[in-house]
Amino acid sequence: MKKTLSLILIAILSFTLNAQVKYIDKANMDLSVKPGDNFYEYANGGWLKKTVMPSTKTRWGSFDMLREESSQHLKTLLEESSKKTTRTRAEQMCGDFYTSGMDSLQLEKAGAAPVKTDLQTIDAIGNINELLNTLMKLRTRGAAGGLFSAFVNQDAKDINVYRIHLGQGGITLPDRDYYLKDDARSKAVREALKAYIVKLFTLTGASSTEAQQISDNIVQTETAIARAQWSRVELRDPQKRYNKYTPDEFSAGFKTLKIPALFAASDIPKQDFIIVSTPSFFRALDSLLTSLPLDTWKQIARFEILKNAAPYLSHDFVNANFDFQKAISGQKEITPRWQRMANLIDGSLGELLGHLYVDRFFKPAAKQRMLEMVNNLQQTFAERIKRLTWMSQDTKQKALAKLMAFTKKIAYPDKWKEYEGVMINKNSLLNNVRSCSQWAYNYNINKLGKPIDRTEFGFTTPTVNASYNPIQNTITFPAGILQFPFFDFGADDAVNYGGIMAVIGHEMTHGFDDQGRQYDADGSLRDWWTKEDADKFKVLADAVVAQYNAAVVLDTLHVNGRLTLGENLADFGGIQMAYEAFKKTPEGKSNEKIDGFTPDQRFFLSWAQVWRGMALPETQANLILTDPHSPAEWRALLPLQQMQEFYDAFGIKEGDRMWLPKDKRVKVW
Repeated sequence: MKKTLSLILIAILSFTLNAQVKYIDKANMDLSVKPGDNFYEYANGGWLKKTVMPSTKTRWGSFDMLREESSQHLKTLLEESSKKTTRTRAEQMCGDFYTSGMDSLQLEKAGAAPVKTDLQTIDAIGNINELLNTLMKLRTRGAAGGLFSAFVNQDAKDINVYRIHLGQGGITLPDRDYYLKDDARSKAVREALKAYIVKLFTLTGASSTEAQQISDNIVQTETAIARAQWSRVELRDPQKRYNKYTPDEFSAGFKTLKIPALFAASDIPKQDFIIVSTPSFFRALDSLLTSLPLDTWKQIARFEILKNAAPYLSHDFVNANFDFQKAISGQKEITPRWQRMANLIDGSLGELLGHLYVDRFFKPAAKQRMLEMVNNLQQTFAERIKRLTWMSQDTKQKALAKLMAFTKKIAYPDKWKEYEGVMINKNSLLNNVRSCSQWAYNYNINKLGKPIDRTEFGFTTPTVNASYNPIQNTITFPAGILQFPFFDFGADDAVNYGGIMAVIGHEMTHGFDDQGRQYDADGSLRDWWTKEDADKFKVLADAVVAQYNAAVVLDTLHVNGRLTLGENLADFGGIQMAYEAFKKTPEGKSNEKIDGFTPDQRFFLSWAQVWRGMALPETQANLILTDPHSPAEWRALLPLQQMQEFYDAFGIKEGDRMWLPKDKRVKVW
């Protein structure tokens, strides 16, 4: 009886709290703006005017506020774990890792000592092959990044086999264009990189004159490497990225870059084939390795060690790293130590910490509700494919087969990683970081020769994000995103469909965007389209590119419609299929207003408030170069401009600024 009464009281309290929540709050809107002039301002103008971005952030909006909440949850778990006397293994590892990062006195006392041995190792190197082998060995334990990437993944054209994939690397700045462009922003960021190099080398004993010369050498070399890199747009083509060789075949003609020897130095067993994403980059890198002095490459190796360790050393190193990052992002103040540590541990021991997070903060019922919503939207997407007028029946059948083959991963993994062999103690932050890095490297390499593991989740559970994996045909929604403004048990359908259902639709559409459509139902990189259908798709995609290319974000900077095409197509498809699914619900079929808004209006307002946000100019400029997502405002607006239902909901007519003529609207999926 007492238990029943308690449940009734909890239900009443829950109902009361939900009744008080304004899922569409007029205080966050600007009702003085016509919806047809700027719907983003109409939906979010009040919030934008009254909100001040925290000084430790570079972006602030719906996603970031949820991430902040997740960080606070992790802080609670980590502080408790660090103080408990009786602990589980997960609590010991997470708690002691946190203690090692919060002990600033110990970090100050150690200074540069944690990297001294690695730097001495570089000093003793006598030739370029020895240096390359040493860099590869350092990479296995996270002590250096290396000049190129090497990781294990499925072979996109032989999906039941894991292979080594090689890709470009060797630069410090976020994108090659920072080295190659002569605008004021790029020059300022390059100067910040030079200053960062000088600071790190002077902190480890170099004179200012010597450090300046080293800095010049490193930046000149990274610029040459950047010239050899493929652009981010070029890297969007999975067919061009798929280049299969034997290791000896790929190394043939190289004077310095001998792949089999480098694999041996990296504890990688002998391979029959490798996949190389950017062959021309490796040819150029081999030429540079042959032509530049050994001392230059030793300087680069030392810098690799220092920049990888800097965030985990004494405050002089941490501040030098922050000053450099500040030049790129514009961030005003460094992220609090506790939050840096929480993010670090989430990224290093994510499934140990995530298990604790789920037990404490996640409602299991949300996982089942989410699965129901995914299944509902999957059916809606199937109906839309069947009605397409531009696609032939042959391609439609293959598209439907792919859609129905989706694997759905929701909230948290069914099998948790245990991080066997990772050693965590209270006394060395850098050693803890490297122990986790070495485990992650070995975990990845040890996949070679084993069956494909399709259970890996891909995200830590508190992550506020979602994804589609084309090579496994998988959609994933971690627990972190299953919260308001995306999803709430107490919210009306309009809010949940305009939020999380549009996200679900977005990820499903990725299976059919310009990249995803090139993979078939089992994840193989294989053309399953008729030529006529592929040509029609490209015409539609080009129209989407043109719309986003016209969007001006920051002074003269435009959205890169080609770089962001996949995400833009996913936004277009996600909101349209979420709306169609919403119209099947009782609320979607009614005209009953809530807080003065019709169901359709609440649906579109929910979508817009998901993209509520702001970013520092430096961050925005960086994202234009590096981010395959369009800026938030354009993600909110352009997908709606394709929908007559949006115009009808708010009475938007020709002559209004939001109006897009019907012959300019794009409907792909």
